[in-house]
Amino acid sequence: MDGNDLLALPALQLGPLRLSESLLGSLAVSLLLAALAALAGRRLRAAPGRWQTAVEGLVGAAEAAVRALVEDQAPRVLPFVATLWAFLLCANLVGLIPGLESPTRDLSVTAALAVLVFASVHWFGIRASGWRAYFRRYLQPSPLLLPFHLVSEFTRTLALAVRLFGNIMSLELTALLVLTVVGLLVPVPILLLHVIEAVVQAYIFGMLALVYIAGGLQAHER
Repeated sequence: MDGNDLLALPALQLGPLRLSESLLGSLAVSLLLAALAALAGRRLRAAPGRWQTAVEGLVGAAEAAVRALVEDQAPRVLPFVATLWAFLLCANLVGLIPGLESPTRDLSVTAALAVLVFASVHWFGIRASGWRAYFRRYLQPSPLLLPFHLVSEFTRTLALAVRLFGNIMSLELTALLVLTVVGLLVPVPILLLHVIEAVVQAYIFGMLALVYIAGGLQAHER
């Protein structure tokens, strides 16, 4: 057993239920974020320090992005989108730790995230306008377009899952190839590119989710 095996999260078998490495990694990231959020919430100060200022800056940036698209519904949408961004950022960066793999390199994880976005689009849309007004938009401008609207919903959800999976998988395979060829002397710029790409992919996924939610909320404005 090498050092990488010691760090890796093994799959667990609980009777007929198998908890994969990706699922355990996702749970670990979620628990870590929950612990950090609870810790940060207990240490809020009227005169913020460096860490509180940095966190408030990130939250402010997320709020500005959400308000730019769904201004009236921002208080409802912000917690979901900000949590999604935080999870994706941490999950994408897990692959930088030797012996660990990003949960988002698993298609089942990205598919679950895409389904969550799909459900949130309809949830926010129905809450804002009611189910009659919301689903009526699928019949506009003609009921003949209903099949095309349904296909569009399916394909964009599939594309959301495959895009993140493909990008993170290729990113980690490239990093593994470089580490295999160069070893521990891997140039720092390569690692920086890994970080940048992980951040960009988290941002793109979250922005696409936000755009889809904004589209679902348009029924409320009609």
